[in-house]
Amino acid sequence: MNDVFKLDGFTYSTIKTQGAEINIASAGNGTPLVLLHGYPQNHLMWHKIAPALSKKFHVICPDLRGYGDSSKPASDSTHSPYSKREMAKDMVDVMQQMGYKHFNVAGHDRGARVTHRMALDYPEKVLKAAVLDIVPTYDIFKQIDQTVATGYYHWFFLIQDNNVPEHLIGADPDFYLNDKLNRWSTYPERFDANIVKDYLRCFRKPETIHSSCEDYRAAASIDLEHDKADLDHKIECPLLVLWGEHGMMGKHFDMLDIWAKKANTVTGKGLDSGHFLTEEAPEETLENLLAFF
Repeated sequence: MNDVFKLDGFTYSTIKTQGAEINIASAGNGTPLVLLHGYPQNHLMWHKIAPALSKKFHVICPDLRGYGDSSKPASDSTHSPYSKREMAKDMVDVMQQMGYKHFNVAGHDRGARVTHRMALDYPEKVLKAAVLDIVPTYDIFKQIDQTVATGYYHWFFLIQDNNVPEHLIGADPDFYLNDKLNRWSTYPERFDANIVKDYLRCFRKPETIHSSCEDYRAAASIDLEHDKADLDHKIECPLLVLWGEHGMMGKHFDMLDIWAKKANTVTGKGLDSGHFLTEEAPEETLENLLAFF
């Protein structure tokens, strides 16, 4: 773990769940708030706002299974080990082992999809939930058009079989990751070089590349089965929806209308940002999260 960048003031630990070993950074006191990262990053994507949140909450920043310094469980032909249901189960297990029966959760990108599934599967545990810059997985696949398919081409690239994406990404993972950060952001200059260095440290590992592909393969298969089964099932807790006004989701979808069909109580707004809200618009993201939670 040489040259590993860590959140200042946070304590690190590893918690073994039923299916993975989860790397966790935590700090603060008060109501627990879980912060879940997206692709192709790790928990450090919260570095600009997690310290401030820890002054009000007990902040828990995990690496999702398959990402960062969490374990990369073996997958199978169903891709179920990387379903959002299994990832959500990891987080509930983590919180139980930390002594919490109830908690708040905010997720970005893949972490927001885990948040969505967690709020559906564990309504008795999630007090409030926030999803950052996503449209529900089922809706993405059902409303796809040329614009979205072009902007989110990776959804279809990463699900290819025979290790095609693993082989191609593995040939130059630095180029691939940096392209994603630049392609999906509006203000790429706002990324911290040390944080990006740590993203690269983790993402260069072949097992991380494979696990992240399995995450997307699950989204295009077993996650859709779970989502279809829950089409009439709404999120019960209050839901905050934030998105980048300049990003694909914000420009192409009516975000509040879509999420109003998925939850009983929805509030939210677009921010002056591309996809990476916490790094491109940290002050505005923090302000909205503090007000909501």
